[in-house]
Amino acid sequence: MKSDLRNGYFRRCTRAITVALLLTLANSPIVAAAAPNQNQADLALVNRLTWGLDSTCAADVERLGPDHWLERQLHPSPGDRLPAAVQAQINSMTITRTPMSALLAQMVAMNNAAGKIADPVQKMAAQTAYQKAMNELDQEAAGRSLLRDLYSPDQLEEQLTWFWMNHFNVHMQKAYLRAMVGDYEETAIRPHALGRFRDILEATSRHPAMLRYLDNADNAVGHINENYARELMELHTMGVGSGYTQKDVQELARILTGVGVDARPEAPKVKPDRQGDLIRDGLFEFNPNRHDYGDKVLLGHTIKGRGFAEVEEALGILSRQPATARQVSRQLAVYFVSDDPPAELVSAMAQKFQRSDGNIAEVMRAMVNSRAFRNSLGDKFKDPVHYVVSAVRLAYGEDRPILNSGPMQGWLGRLAEALYNHETPDGYAMTKDSWAGPGQMEVRFEIARQLGSGPAGLFNPPTQGAPGQPAFPQLQNALYYDGIAQALAPGTVAALTRAISAEDWNTLYLSSPEFMRR
Repeated sequence: MKSDLRNGYFRRCTRAITVALLLTLANSPIVAAAAPNQNQADLALVNRLTWGLDSTCAADVERLGPDHWLERQLHPSPGDRLPAAVQAQINSMTITRTPMSALLAQMVAMNNAAGKIADPVQKMAAQTAYQKAMNELDQEAAGRSLLRDLYSPDQLEEQLTWFWMNHFNVHMQKAYLRAMVGDYEETAIRPHALGRFRDILEATSRHPAMLRYLDNADNAVGHINENYARELMELHTMGVGSGYTQKDVQELARILTGVGVDARPEAPKVKPDRQGDLIRDGLFEFNPNRHDYGDKVLLGHTIKGRGFAEVEEALGILSRQPATARQVSRQLAVYFVSDDPPAELVSAMAQKFQRSDGNIAEVMRAMVNSRAFRNSLGDKFKDPVHYVVSAVRLAYGEDRPILNSGPMQGWLGRLAEALYNHETPDGYAMTKDSWAGPGQMEVRFEIARQLGSGPAGLFNPPTQGAPGQPAFPQLQNALYYDGIAQALAPGTVAALTRAISAEDWNTLYLSSPEFMRR
């Protein structure tokens, strides 16, 4: 009993000391460390363009040199190049093994069957089972995304996948989107993350997740729904105040009539002269019966009524607007450089966007080679996804892949940036003022304590406990002493020296102002 009391007293004292040091770190002015040497500059580049610094990326940039390393990131090899154990986890997932159309059919059948049950107890049980099955599909999608963020060597591709998922945001809780969001990321977003903007614009416009989320599946001649057309111009391409009018939105909505979703195996009956216009590709459908074949005028361009070719022409017009180049370039600069990026940087990126016909890799190259980008390294505040992924990546990104992303998903939920869970189409904010409040920082400190003190459930398989879990992470390693330590401000170094244990040192470092930035 006395031993238990002494241990409890020690834990409370340790917690109090750690909290006091965290508050010291959080409230200390940021005093710059010495001017970075070339190695530190390279590490800062890696830290910005990846999901967080680890020994593997540090070794890669040292071996290849920053220019060659960047080229590999801008032009990744096709397909996943994950560690075998990580790929095995992904291969075992239902969303990997089962096509989206089959998953959706299963979920619709479960929901319909539950709705027909008369007995209230049995009905509740069936509805609970349905919700559980839907949640598992969403959790698998988030888990697959996080595993790639943690372990893929193609880190820039994974960062841009998250950027585009946020840019072309859908909300998993609408309709049956939990059964679709994994496929949306896998087929509409990731393959085009470093490709042409025009291609990702069309891929998202044809995916059932987007068409359901923004109601274009309900958009038909005589029953116009402007939701998708409006967001396509306001958020996905040109941006607010860029010169388009309400009439342009209405004309674009007319162009998009008939673009929808149809899970029925049988094709709709179409008039013989329109049969060639029917398009069915998985769940995507362009139905001529629902399309307005009248001529339209979009942004001064006359578009002749002729079916889905109108949509392709309209997307081409939107993707090549100077306003689209500026809007997309600025959002990339906010994500990768600064909350308020210099106008000359955005202009240079937009010019590259237009000259390269929306080649995202070329726009990224222009950004990374700019003085504004180099001067910003280490100053961009991490949003919650960047914070959580970078912390786990540093702690457990090398020797042994995590077995359970559930703790990470839970942390992101507590930090209000759960994957696929932003309700409105504008996506999560990527600026510091959205994520640096006292409540946010308190949760980050708690995550730092959990992760710094042990594996935090990351090595528990979702269905059962796992024996032989690793001990707390060793963050005071060669990467820290050879590179990270030299970039720390004196106040941070002083606070770290006051840690009373290795676990407290981990907690303090993961809570430091430097680790909060990238």
